[in-house]
Amino acid sequence: MVVAANPAKLLSVTANSPIPTRRRPALFLDRDGVLNEDRGYVHLWEDFCWVPGAQDAIAAFNRAGWLVFVVTNQSGVGRGYYTEEHVKALHGRMAKALEDVGGWVDAFYYCPDHPQAVDLRYRHPDPPDRKPNPGMLLRAMSEWPVNADLSLMIGDKDGDLEAGRRAGVRARRFEGGDLLEFLAQELTRPYPG
Repeated sequence: MVVAANPAKLLSVTANSPIPTRRRPALFLDRDGVLNEDRGYVHLWEDFCWVPGAQDAIAAFNRAGWLVFVVTNQSGVGRGYYTEEHVKALHGRMAKALEDVGGWVDAFYYCPDHPQAVDLRYRHPDPPDRKPNPGMLLRAMSEWPVNADLSLMIGDKDGDLEAGRRAGVRARRFEGGDLLEFLAQELTRPYPG
């Protein structure tokens, strides 16, 4: 039996200020492989390891006036490896760790759905929020004042880049190294604001 996909899950707004009213560029970040080392279905804080420069990159984009969103497939939920509560707890710990460097993620979006999910609540033949589909990005753009023309999706897989393109957002592949160094040139791009 196939059930309708859940809409992209939103953990919470973690910014220290209210939702802005003027449109701004957004930095959309895949999680595993971009913000943290991809060790396979990371869901516990003790298994989480930041990619070099990830926290500083987020804080730098915050200071530059960009919105910052995490958009992450979390099929481990649908596959029965861990629960949504694990995802929420991990994102909460990430948010707390970012506070230590003066950074924040404006919202965490995750998709627990998968075509072969063992938990039928998460089974869908082509989940609209699961990358390469653009659902999470489109939801963020509908809920926040995002200027898509100036925004950027960073991912480490083809599906991440395709989701960005389908959402009308420029996309770049991160293949490892220091995330702040990788994104430094983006911070020099002026935007009307």
